[in-house]
Amino acid sequence: MTDISVRELPLFPLPDVVLFPQEVLPLHIFESRYRIMLQTALEADSRFGVVRLNPNTKKMEGVGCCAQIIKSQTSEDGRSNIVTLGQQRFRILEIIREAPFYSAMVSWIDDDVSCDQNALNDLSNSVLLALKDVVLLTGKLTDSERSLPEELPRMPRELSFWIASHLGGSVAEEQQRLLETLDTSNRLKREYEMLDHTRKQLAARTALKDTLSNVDQKNN
Repeated sequence: MTDISVRELPLFPLPDVVLFPQEVLPLHIFESRYRIMLQTALEADSRFGVVRLNPNTKKMEGVGCCAQIIKSQTSEDGRSNIVTLGQQRFRILEIIREAPFYSAMVSWIDDDVSCDQNALNDLSNSVLLALKDVVLLTGKLTDSERSLPEELPRMPRELSFWIASHLGGSVAEEQQRLLETLDTSNRLKREYEMLDHTRKQLAARTALKDTLSNVDQKNN
C-alpha cells in the first residue's frame, strides 16, 4: 500500500549514493548550503531526503529515502559529522526550492503488502542461501575468513533492503532500481538473479583454483 501523505522535505543529492530503509549512513557536511540544510533539519524533525545524483545526467533521481539524524557533531569551523538512519522511501512530486538548498514536496511510498507470505518466505530463504554461498565461495577464493552479520533482517522486505544496500561494486544504478521497486517479491527475485550469477562465477573460479593447486602439488 502507498501512504499518500505529502510533506515538504529538504533534499541532499549525493553522487551515486542510494540510501535504503534501516541502513546507517555517516556524512561529512562542509558546504555552506548543506550546513544550512542541516541546521534547518535539526530545528525541525531531524529529517532530510537523500537522493542519488546521477553523475551522467547531473540530475536527481525521482525516488529517494528519508534520513533521520541520530548523531550530530559540529566542529569550530562549522563542519559537521553526522550519522543518519534510513527511514521511509519517498517520491519527489515537485521541487519547490533550489537555494540555499534543495527542498521538495514528496509523497511516502512503500511496498505492496498483497504478496503471498509463504511464497515470499520461500523466496527470501532462497536469496539468503545464495548470499551465504557467495560469502563462503568468496572466502575460499581469497583464502580469507568471510561471514555475514549474526543479526540479518528476518522479514523479506527488510532483508531485500539490506541485500540491496550491501551489493558490491559500482552498482548504484541497480540499487536505484531496487529502491524504486514497490514489490518485495520482484526485488528479491532480482537480487536472487544477481547472487546466483555471482555464485556460479565464484564456483567456477574456485574449481579452477583447486585444480591448479592440485597440479602444483603433484609437480612438487
